[in-house]
Amino acid sequence: MIELYSERLMLRSLLPSDWANFLMINQNKDINAFVRQVETLEQIRIKFEQKLEPWEFESGDWLTLVIEELATGEFVGFSGFNCANLTLRRAEVGYLLSAEHQGKGYATEALQGVIDWGAHAYSIHKFIGLCDVRNLGSAKVMMKCGFKQEGRLRENNKIGESWSDDYLFGLLVSERVER
Repeated sequence: MIELYSERLMLRSLLPSDWANFLMINQNKDINAFVRQVETLEQIRIKFEQKLEPWEFESGDWLTLVIEELATGEFVGFSGFNCANLTLRRAEVGYLLSAEHQGKGYATEALQGVIDWGAHAYSIHKFIGLCDVRNLGSAKVMMKCGFKQEGRLRENNKIGESWSDDYLFGLLVSERVER
């Protein structure tokens, strides 16, 4: 089981008891507005069960870590990464936070912990992150963690019937600042 600690947070492996929080995040239209169309209950259940399986970096699957407040154990959200390219040691990062925990610096703190751990544990050369160009909060999180905007991917994501552009951010591990 993975457990990572920061000043205010604990990030840990997903457990069967996290189903209610996983469902809440994945059914919330506001949280997913810049990510995906809300999926059906069955699709969310299947995704949850897949994420409970043992994770391997080389699989290309997403590692999903639960974010909790260290002091209270209160659920904050999810963060993690996947191996986007094994040969190039490139990983893509992501995070989704409950509405009441957004704007408190938790996404930045969690992402920094994921980056520090991933860089050491898996010799990652570069982290990348995508965010909808309208999602200014997510762009700020990546920039606070040292990511640089490397481009704009036109009509890169489709949510419902609408195409949207994404910003592409990158962080070379050699340029990151450990915290």
